Amino acid sequence: MFTDRDKLGRVKFQQSFLRHSLENASMTRATRLLAISVFLLAFPAFLIAQDPAAAERESYIRLHYSKLEVKIKMRDGVELFTAIYSPKDTTKKYPILIKRTPYSSGPYGTDKFPAGLGPSEHFVKAGYIFVNQDVRGRFQSGGEFVQVTPHVPVKQTAKDTDESSDAYDTIDWLVKNLPGHNGKVGMFGISYPGFYASAGMIDAHPNLIAVSPQAPVGDWYFDDFLHNGAFFLAHAFRWLGNNAAARPMPTTDKSPPIQYPTPDGYKLFLEAGAMESVNKTLIKDAVPFWNEMMQHPNRDEFWKKRAIMPHLKNVAPTVMVVTGWYDAEDLYGSFKSYQAIEAQNPGVNNVLVVGPWAHGGWAGGDGDKLGSANFGSKTAAFYRAEIEFPFFEKYLKGEKLPAPAEATVFETGSNTWRTFDAWPPKGRKGQQLFLADGGKLEGNKPASPGTKTSGFDEYISDPAKPVPSTEKITAVMPNEYMTDDQRFAARRPDVLVYQTEPMKEDLTVAGPLDVELWVSTTGSDADFIVKLIDVFPDSPDAANQPGYQMMLRSEVFRGRFRNSFEKPEAFTPGEPAKVKIELLDVLHRFQKGHRLMVQIQSTWFPLVDRNPQKFVPNIYLAKPEDFIKATHRIHRSAEHPTSIRFGAVP
Repeated sequence: MFTDRDKLGRVKFQQSFLRHSLENASMTRATRLLAISVFLLAFPAFLIAQDPAAAERESYIRLHYSKLEVKIKMRDGVELFTAIYSPKDTTKKYPILIKRTPYSSGPYGTDKFPAGLGPSEHFVKAGYIFVNQDVRGRFQSGGEFVQVTPHVPVKQTAKDTDESSDAYDTIDWLVKNLPGHNGKVGMFGISYPGFYASAGMIDAHPNLIAVSPQAPVGDWYFDDFLHNGAFFLAHAFRWLGNNAAARPMPTTDKSPPIQYPTPDGYKLFLEAGAMESVNKTLIKDAVPFWNEMMQHPNRDEFWKKRAIMPHLKNVAPTVMVVTGWYDAEDLYGSFKSYQAIEAQNPGVNNVLVVGPWAHGGWAGGDGDKLGSANFGSKTAAFYRAEIEFPFFEKYLKGEKLPAPAEATVFETGSNTWRTFDAWPPKGRKGQQLFLADGGKLEGNKPASPGTKTSGFDEYISDPAKPVPSTEKITAVMPNEYMTDDQRFAARRPDVLVYQTEPMKEDLTVAGPLDVELWVSTTGSDADFIVKLIDVFPDSPDAANQPGYQMMLRSEVFRGRFRNSFEKPEAFTPGEPAKVKIELLDVLHRFQKGHRLMVQIQSTWFPLVDRNPQKFVPNIYLAKPEDFIKATHRIHRSAEHPTSIRFGAVP
């Protein structure tokens, strides 16, 4: 038992952790809303009393809902802890709405109630049977936890379990044992819970009617910890350090947050040195999955079996995939999951919603701004009330509401919501811009073949002095980095900058962007980062933010994987090579007078680990002496034209 003094100490610790997390906008794998929920978990009565709004929400739930805690047995005998909140008004039948999570279904105890249930505040007052479940191996559930549980397509015995079978068994128990339901079940979740929503609707239970995977993990080799083979160091360190410690037995407690010796991540990780040293000095072998990742730098079976997209078949009849343009974690998983559901489930009503949000930013707050970017309205509040809530009301309660559009998408730049009957939009006009002399981006392909002294731009990339990923002093991956003003990077000699002339009329870019780089290097390995930027007019009487270089999309590509993610190849020094990079989707209006800019660089630290620029078989095992300076050339000749392709809509 804890004394009041012990509780107060824990409260102060939790408050400090929460304040640090929210100030840095960095609760990876969770939204700020989820961060607050975890914060409230330790001592609900003690903490809620300090937050009148949370206390009011908790009181409403306590007055209107009954709570039941059960352990539901899966087909292999493992029992999963499940908290069920049912309306006290038994004169109606209610749909069941499930969230399966690795982040705790607490507060634990039938006398303990949370300050929120379901996707948003609208659901609690409308009346649903809310079901929160700890996935196997986490918190109070039995079994062994496996990161991004591999799907088992053919289940021959009771031991062949995965998240699809666990969701199926959970739903089957609920519809057979819970009173007061209307026979319709929904699922939702953000980020990792979004993965469980995606996986849980495969070979869906007949009673599963509507599912909303939101920012779902799709493939950890291309989103979250790895992007095209490059390791997202700051993000992986933060999330794995906080969430991936071994759990020897069921518990109600979250492991303590990772401790940073300094808030200066650039200094911290640079001084830690090579990745082996990061593990020994900072991780200290406390995270088993970190060690596993370090043994699998290439896209081998370890990673392939964790990709959920190929298995998204026979899903629930109605699906709504939700994401944000500035999701720093699972943007890849969102778009690729939507596309996989479309391709593999022709009879399913599968729709897409994209707003101007950071990871999970639609679940709480107003959604009117992110860092320096302003979106002109309360987009998140609008989504919760006018898109998400009606979706579940229509399909789980049969309310006579309009069907959602195939794609409901926020257009940044003009700050307007638009709807489309397909995504990417039909009838896009293809455009291609080429790098040109003098830092220009032009529509015409270079005419000259180029010589040894022309047709390229070059820069020296030094792993000892990498380009910062943000101006902010932080040890984590801030959400705002995706809208940061890029002038701080443009001024460095190891960042190349190309831009169009000021737009003579508006240009709206829609859908994915494809970059084709022609590169050469004096080294044998290299990373390449490409950023798409909207440059605001620089005149002092500009409407707002003169000269703002607003990053719209960015991506890194580890050059050794230019031909295959399974079989890395060294560069031949001095020999031009093609590197294709897919920049994920955008819907952005470059307004008249603005410029379209592309920046190219080879370090992005500490967001991405440093490439030694000397090819070694396992890049994570590179030694300090392997890290070398290298001169990289970006070619722009007729023979080797570097370009960016995209589609435009009116």
